[in-house]
Amino acid sequence: AARQLVLRHPTLRLAVLEKEQQLAHHQSGHNSGVIHSGIYYTPGSLKAKLCVQGAALCYEYCDRKGIPYKQCGKLIVAVEQDEIPRLKALYERGLQNNVRGLKLIGTKEIQAKEPFCRGLMALDSPYTGIVDYRQVAQSYAEDFQEAGGTILTDFEVTDMEMAKESASGSEDGLQYPVIVRSSKSEEICCRHIVTCAGLYSDRLSEISGCSPEPRIVPFRGDYLVLKPEKCYMVKGNIYPVPNPRFPFLGFHFTPRMDGSVWLGPNAVLAFKREGYKLFDFSTTDFLDAVIGLWKLVLRNLSYGLNEMYRACFLSAQVKELQKFIPEVTVNDVLRGPSGVRAQALDSDGNLVDDFVFDGGTGDIGSRILHVRNAPSPAATSSLAIAEMIADEARRRFEL
Repeated sequence: AARQLVLRHPTLRLAVLEKEQQLAHHQSGHNSGVIHSGIYYTPGSLKAKLCVQGAALCYEYCDRKGIPYKQCGKLIVAVEQDEIPRLKALYERGLQNNVRGLKLIGTKEIQAKEPFCRGLMALDSPYTGIVDYRQVAQSYAEDFQEAGGTILTDFEVTDMEMAKESASGSEDGLQYPVIVRSSKSEEICCRHIVTCAGLYSDRLSEISGCSPEPRIVPFRGDYLVLKPEKCYMVKGNIYPVPNPRFPFLGFHFTPRMDGSVWLGPNAVLAFKREGYKLFDFSTTDFLDAVIGLWKLVLRNLSYGLNEMYRACFLSAQVKELQKFIPEVTVNDVLRGPSGVRAQALDSDGNLVDDFVFDGGTGDIGSRILHVRNAPSPAATSSLAIAEMIADEARRRFEL
């Protein structure tokens, strides 16, 4: 978003304030690395439009910048008869979303593409790819700095307020009336603010005097990894047919740029917003999550309990994987990395599935744009999302 703003408005002075000491430390550096093609999303929705547009922009950007990627494709595989109608519906949805190259294939074609995979029918998406999004994010940062932008790391925002009346003879207070303060009492004075805070988007909104809704609930996804000597069993992405009742895509096989293969993830409530380990805990984060989550938990109790069970027992996760590649055994896998997803919930406990922008009223509220929810596939869509954020900032701030 910052890169897009500085490219559009080169006379503006822009700064990125980053809580960590390096960029892409959280969601951008812990995701699956998949360049999604746009199959899953409701036709006409922002997610569908921005994913298809964003994937094309991502490939083009990587080509221009020399960032390596692999267009290894994806199979969404039906292993039960009752999944076939859902798979065909996905195919139709993908066509409506203008996803390139989609086709339905049978058992023999599945095995031609993935010799170890078993399935009755699959949706073949040849333009799905993989990339290292940490490298992509670093490249965005370089573009931003080369265009005159400033990046301040180790700057955790803890307060925002309007400047007091300017000192005699100074116009800074009039030109840059908002003070953003860090945990170390550092200050930045500015005219407008855009927040893209992911796991902390609700708290930054509260700090600015805007609404705490939608609340963020962190979900941790734990991956397994195939042992290096077993990676030959997977060539491209292999996904299950998603269950429309649940927001997550289920256990899948994901090749990585380094040659490894990630398996999973599960989806369990994280007890800390940046809690990548099973026993990471924050009282504040836990209480926030429980307040926002109880209605959702009651509606999806069996699903949640199954996910927690699989998180604890390796064999339960491997059983899911064996539906697609029967040869995978517990001895072939190791526990791998985890990521935490910022899931927005509305006041009724419903998952917020599309983009949410808002500001507020009053002196600071009218000068701020909060990107409250930029859901998966946000990494794939990032260049397209940035254009939308820049459009919204121009409209709100009359740039």
